[in-house]
Amino acid sequence: MLRRFLLAAILLTPFAASAAQPVVRVTGLVPPLAFTMKDASTGKTVTAADFHGKVVMLYFGYTNCPDVCPDTLYKLHQIYLKLGAAAANTVFLFVTVDPARDTLPVLKKYLALFDPHFVGLRGSANQVYQLTRRYRVVASVHPSPDPEKYQVVHSALIYVFGPHGNARFIIPDLGLNQHPDYAALTSDLAKLGTTPQKRGLLTWLARLG
Repeated sequence: MLRRFLLAAILLTPFAASAAQPVVRVTGLVPPLAFTMKDASTGKTVTAADFHGKVVMLYFGYTNCPDVCPDTLYKLHQIYLKLGAAAANTVFLFVTVDPARDTLPVLKKYLALFDPHFVGLRGSANQVYQLTRRYRVVASVHPSPDPEKYQVVHSALIYVFGPHGNARFIIPDLGLNQHPDYAALTSDLAKLGTTPQKRGLLTWLARLG
């Protein structure tokens, strides 16, 4: 219960990396990176261990998303361009919340339109549900034979994990932000790859939950 209370409090009070692009620090409050899914580019099963040693950004979306997902992916591409050498140590994982329509080929083709660094992940409906539940992400699909009535709802958060798989911060609104502070975000991401994680008060309190 304490863990949930602290996470809710932190999410409601973001620490600003800048006035243009706040990030939410969640060290010790969010579970480490863990999943088992299919990699859209290879068709092989991958787990969080396959990305150990890299800074990982985790996002939940779907290829038919009309606005937030493409806007987010475009801005993430801009971040990758500005990361320079650090881009090689940074991975963006796009988990589809609509696996019924987002087959591996569809997901692979879609992400390739934005950036070659992006990794598409597809799981069963149950795997997706378990992962969204692990990170308290809102995601629901309401199928319909009529494409106009096929509805998908999902959170727009980007979880960022350090090289050891520990959650460090959340980028809450990149797709909705018209003027992201790319310099601040790039700096935050690059630092994660070179700075060892410190155990602070939040980490200790989270263990009491």
